[in-house]
Amino acid sequence: MSASGGVRVPWGPALLAAIASVSWAFLAMVGIAALGLHLIGADGAGALGPMAAAATVLAVGGSVTPSGDVGVFGLEGAQAHAAIDIAPLGVSLVGALLLGWLFVRSLRGAGAVIGWAELAARAGLVALFFLLLLAGLAWVGNDTVTIDGATLVRRGLGTEQAEHDLLSRLPEQLGDIAEIGGGLLPDRLSDLVGAKASVGFTVTPGRSLLGGAVWVVAVLLLALLASRRTPLPPGGQALHRSVRPAVSALCGVLVLAVGAGLAAGVYAAIGDDHPGLVLGSALLGAVNGVWIGVPLGLFVPWYGRASGALRHALPDPVDDLLAGPGGERLTVGRLAELDGRVWLLVVASVLLMLAAGVLTAARTPVGGSRPSPVGGSRPSPVRGSRPPAAFAGWCALRLGVVTALALPLLVGLTRVSAGASLSVLGFDAFGAGIELYGNAALATALGAGWGAAAGAAGALAAWATGAAGRRAVAPAWQRVEGDGGPRRPGRSGPRGPGGGRGV
Repeated sequence: MSASGGVRVPWGPALLAAIASVSWAFLAMVGIAALGLHLIGADGAGALGPMAAAATVLAVGGSVTPSGDVGVFGLEGAQAHAAIDIAPLGVSLVGALLLGWLFVRSLRGAGAVIGWAELAARAGLVALFFLLLLAGLAWVGNDTVTIDGATLVRRGLGTEQAEHDLLSRLPEQLGDIAEIGGGLLPDRLSDLVGAKASVGFTVTPGRSLLGGAVWVVAVLLLALLASRRTPLPPGGQALHRSVRPAVSALCGVLVLAVGAGLAAGVYAAIGDDHPGLVLGSALLGAVNGVWIGVPLGLFVPWYGRASGALRHALPDPVDDLLAGPGGERLTVGRLAELDGRVWLLVVASVLLMLAAGVLTAARTPVGGSRPSPVGGSRPSPVRGSRPPAAFAGWCALRLGVVTALALPLLVGLTRVSAGASLSVLGFDAFGAGIELYGNAALATALGAGWGAAAGAAGALAAWATGAAGRRAVAPAWQRVEGDGGPRRPGRSGPRGPGGGRGV
């Protein structure tokens, strides 16, 4: 099997690169998941290893099914029901960044132009080893956690107060049963407060492997589109000029926003009574919160509901707005009625898009100027070759298309659906749930509009300041290497030790 241009696929280096990339990515993801779960105290209810494995599987698109029988009422048929559809994107982002970076680094050793066969072989090996390790985590991620009945009530309450607190939160049906039963239910509540229920969780292998396959392919494709110094196969050079500047710019500002969210989490933990809980939550869920806030700040509406103990996990004032029976509409305007500082979210999101527009313009070649080779001096755009309006139009079109695809993707990734309840004789005794989802169709339309506006404004600002095209990178085959001349499409360069150049 050979790549384009008669160069055979280097199976040995490709195999080693795939093993290293996948191993480091999984090591980082499992480590972040274990650290986050430990900080929030989850290991007090069960073994940390299986929980970290299950969280990692969820992070890469897998599925975890909780189940179990509890006999806290001494009645047969009392069951714990739970459903979880939420990905800890903090774990996902770490794995995606490390896997994507190591993958594109390995491609830079392939020469100035990589053949389609070699690219497919390298990506296929990465995907294969990724799924093998994911299958191992799916086998490990099965365990039982213990739910302490005392956690169902507020801390510091005595036995009688705890029983009254539980009874006050029961639905009307169980209240009627309490009256008919002549006080049987309150007697059982004292047993509930002191009871410990065991609930198991199991990774669904088939759905997890399918979700993992989609995840790893998406990560490798995105890394290839965002890395501006990685060689492309013959015929893919147009992607370097038209897609890579906008994709790399938008990815960069989204990661920067996550960094700001993590910094805010560290700051909040400093003055909190439970800093470990805040830091653990930030590690696992800061990406979820930030990437919900970006579309919300760009006026994408969200819908949701929250009830029970899970409602208190939401930040203020979102918890108050979603306290209704369900289907509540969540917009910046409605949140601002409860807290005027929410408008700062709009300012931050707009500035984020403007930064993406400026970066796109700085990384897009200006007509008539030649992008500099790696290590060379910055190019000087030839202003007469392309009018500023035309340059702004191209940047607006590219960033508009990329944002129109990215914004609904953020909405889909941050969808939240989680619920848990203790059901007795068909009555929902202790309901807790949260559901939050955005309008993907409207996110597409708003993404196109915001991307086009930011692309045009950023291009004009970059043109006025002389930054337009200054960060543009020539295709790999045009960059002059140490062998004395430019590379041409179809000619793969020498594979020196270590391969590739710096980021």
